[in-house]
Amino acid sequence: MNTYASSDSVMFTSHRPAKTFVRGEGSWLYGSDGRGYLDFVQGWAVNSLGHSSTVVRDALQAQAGRVINVGPGYYNEPMMTLAKSLACLSGLDRVFFANSGAEANEGAIKLARKWGSSRRDGAYEVVVFEDAFHGRTLAMMSASGKPQWRKLYEPKVTRFVRVPREDLAAVRRAIGPNTAAVMLEPIQGEAGVIPFSTSFLRGVRELADEHGVLLIFDEIQTGVGRTGRMFCFEHAGIRPDVMTIGKGVGGGVPLTALLAREEVCLFEAGDQGGTFNGNPLMTAVGDAVVREVSRPEFLAQVESSGTYFAAQLAALSGEFGIVDVRGKGLLLAIELNQPVASSIVDAALELGLLINAPRPAVLRFMPALNVTCGEIDRMVEILKQSMQSLLL
Repeated sequence: MNTYASSDSVMFTSHRPAKTFVRGEGSWLYGSDGRGYLDFVQGWAVNSLGHSSTVVRDALQAQAGRVINVGPGYYNEPMMTLAKSLACLSGLDRVFFANSGAEANEGAIKLARKWGSSRRDGAYEVVVFEDAFHGRTLAMMSASGKPQWRKLYEPKVTRFVRVPREDLAAVRRAIGPNTAAVMLEPIQGEAGVIPFSTSFLRGVRELADEHGVLLIFDEIQTGVGRTGRMFCFEHAGIRPDVMTIGKGVGGGVPLTALLAREEVCLFEAGDQGGTFNGNPLMTAVGDAVVREVSRPEFLAQVESSGTYFAAQLAALSGEFGIVDVRGKGLLLAIELNQPVASSIVDAALELGLLINAPRPAVLRFMPALNVTCGEIDRMVEILKQSMQSLLL
């Protein structure tokens, strides 16, 4: 352990437990005291193949021995290979790489406004939804519907038109001559893992087509195998015009992407970019992760594990007053009948389990996509112990 390590110089942005993690392997994190913790947060759905996956390590080591960064003004092989793979898997045509979900989403809004300016008589508004979460840049906080942000960092970026979730009539009313796009998360993760219904998603697709506006899916949390399909939009049998992915695509390294149909790709030289965007080190990892996750047998296992996990959580309902078990694949949540989620998170931590409470009465689970049934059983066992003193 580094005896000089201290949190004193780290700027406060979040309440963190007084623990320091130094090593990870698969579904387990290990603290500086040597204790192991079963991790069902995985960096907020980032470590798609678990901690320190050999797939990620091998790709990093191999690419680091070739070239790490050539700069955004040049092509590199991993960038082109991964872009081609994502385009083929998604059915979209072109890919722009970024470093964070907020950056990818900001790129999507820029692209929509650029498209609206030239293809829809100067349209620039974007219809968004209550309780949405699209990131922490100023524009993306403005697009998000997180209640705590309503009066933060005023004045916000304008021309985001917010409507209620699952209200197709409200979406129809919100679309006007200034509308460039409708943007949503197929499953609202930070809101507590709340899926949009298939009928609603299909209805929004039809409305977008009817009115000639773009449909943007924010799949930062749901994409790249998380729901048992490569992309969540596949469950609804539709395809967006623009999509963002992130978190799991890098398997733990900072990598995200903006994908779009050819007709929407209107950026000109200098319109969009970033110093580290599409660098070969990160895209080489992304390519290795995507090749692993996109295998049909891998996705089938995610779906199977998700079904098993949801059933184990549902089995707790009668005993602990769980109101709802929801989500898809390995993005799941339980709704409790009282606002004690944070207390359960703390109790679980003391018992060696890492889970997340996005809302006062909601617990969220985002394990590695290759989590085992044995690890799910152990997680449920610890969760049950954590809940007993608080919900019985």
